[in-house]
Amino acid sequence: MNRSGESPAVELRGLSKTFGPKIAVDNLDLVVPRGSFFGLVGPNGAGKSSTLKISTGLLRPDAGTALINGTDVWSDPKTIKAKIGVVPEELRLFERLTGQELLEYVGLLRGLDRVEAIRRANDLLEVLGLAEAAGRLVVDYSTGMRKKIALGAAVLHRPSVLFLDEPFESVDPLSVRVLRSLLEQMVGAGATVIFSSHVMEVVQNLCDHVAVMNQGRIVANGSVAELCADRGLEEVFVEAVGVEASTLDISWLRDS
Repeated sequence: MNRSGESPAVELRGLSKTFGPKIAVDNLDLVVPRGSFFGLVGPNGAGKSSTLKISTGLLRPDAGTALINGTDVWSDPKTIKAKIGVVPEELRLFERLTGQELLEYVGLLRGLDRVEAIRRANDLLEVLGLAEAAGRLVVDYSTGMRKKIALGAAVLHRPSVLFLDEPFESVDPLSVRVLRSLLEQMVGAGATVIFSSHVMEVVQNLCDHVAVMNQGRIVANGSVAELCADRGLEEVFVEAVGVEASTLDISWLRDS
């Protein structure tokens, strides 16, 4: 617990998960402070998505515990799901609803009365730049629009902890700016945001804490200021993961 006696936003202890012979998460420990903007980075196959799925109750671990605001994810899933928002890498949306209908429906599912669900849906559609597309079916949305409507659905109930898996992948720069602004507002209001990404520049500029994951384990963890100091996050990442530049000489690439 921190000095004020509050438990961390997320606390993972001894998490392990295997898929056949593949070790996805290997006895992983991680603490995410409340009110932080936390980035989780790592190479493909490092176990980031599996860790986020375990943390949100979407994947049961083989061993270990996952706590959100001090509550065990698996012992009280109903309480946990009321506190969190999730945008997975593979979006599962009600595609035969319009954007407006989707957000209003999610609001009702979250226990909001209809008037409040409509008000919040309208606000989010405006902020996310989707007001003009509110009447279109989600199935006809572009990738960036789908990411934005999914984020809107995830924050509609004002979660205290928000999990995002690759939220900026395949999203244009203008949409990235919109998403970043919304996430910054959430953190400014006291929420905790945790997201995985391959975009080191975005993580370094946006996050105050970061953890580097490799082969199912955390290999570097701390505040961005501490880890990066006078260097870039990409350099920290390469050093922590132990990636070496290829010395393979492919002569035909140079031949005219």
